[in-house]
Amino acid sequence: MRPVKKLAVTSTVAILSLGLTACGSNSTTDNSSAPAGSSGSSSGGDAAQLKVGLAYDVGGRGDHSFNDSAAKGLDEAEKQFGIKPTEVAATNGENDAARVSRLQQLAQSGNQAIIAVGFTYAAAVGKVAKQFPNVKFAIVDDASADSKGDNVDQITFTEEQGSYLAGAAAALKSKSGRIGFVGGVEVPLIKKFAAGYTAGAKKINPNIKVDTAYLTQPPDFSGFADPAKGKTAAQGMFQNGADVVYQAAGKSGDGVFEAAKAAGTGKWAIGVDSDQGQTAAAGVRSVILTSMVKGVDVGVLAFLKMVHENNFKGGNHVYDLKAGGVSLATTGGHIDDIKSKLDELKKGIEDGSIKVPSA
Repeated sequence: MRPVKKLAVTSTVAILSLGLTACGSNSTTDNSSAPAGSSGSSSGGDAAQLKVGLAYDVGGRGDHSFNDSAAKGLDEAEKQFGIKPTEVAATNGENDAARVSRLQQLAQSGNQAIIAVGFTYAAAVGKVAKQFPNVKFAIVDDASADSKGDNVDQITFTEEQGSYLAGAAAALKSKSGRIGFVGGVEVPLIKKFAAGYTAGAKKINPNIKVDTAYLTQPPDFSGFADPAKGKTAAQGMFQNGADVVYQAAGKSGDGVFEAAKAAGTGKWAIGVDSDQGQTAAAGVRSVILTSMVKGVDVGVLAFLKMVHENNFKGGNHVYDLKAGGVSLATTGGHIDDIKSKLDELKKGIEDGSIKVPSA
């Protein structure tokens, strides 16, 4: 595996610029007037020359979840297309100005394609994409007017559909009739996970109790990067009788896994975004019932393929259950015994006979 080019990012533009230069993006020319898909003498169709900037959400590469799924897509694009990646990450408590500066510096450093991971970049993407109309942008998890633009690929997913299956799995495995959900931040996106999860669980057991907790409220997004808070929330749920807890909390999910491990036999956690039965710390993988995998890597790779092949098309691209945008992981074999029921529900969602709520 190649060495990761990862930057410690601050909101100070000058420091960020130096960091980008250190990572090999040595051009600071504003390429807003360059031909589409180009920067200086480089051609977007030349795989060896395509320069890509990826701006992670809080937690960055190594969160075992959302950001790592984006990183997987970037790594695959490097293998397939020979891209030159530069990676930066958000910090807790930063404002829109910091996100704008980060994206501007990536564009000024000659990156022809820039990916922003997370809805918190919406306003920044919308602003910077207008400043650099010949740079191709992608944003994960936002389809709002804030980030919309002719040169913007809005990558979104039907999280509620995958979460519906996760909820059904939780209810089928629960012995106590009580399960839990831990969300990182109480925002509409994370509520989609909760809505689908609850609906899927109640499809199996209409009387099941679903405890729900959010670690922080916006504009505090630290709930996506605080394992201690995740652990505390999940501990309370296990102590109150829940035997399965689903987390949609980024890096904070590590704490949910730790709580499930400490709770003992018969207690399970459900991972999110990545197949966390493979990516989480080795000591907690045994308690991960399944994971609701979100194909952020699929969306990132599809975007970079469009840019690489010079057939980019902006707009909102939705990756649903039928398209493989969301799925349940089978690592560990823990849901093998309920596969037939889950397949039945999956078919119902795909053919439209099951309508999954998103709020």
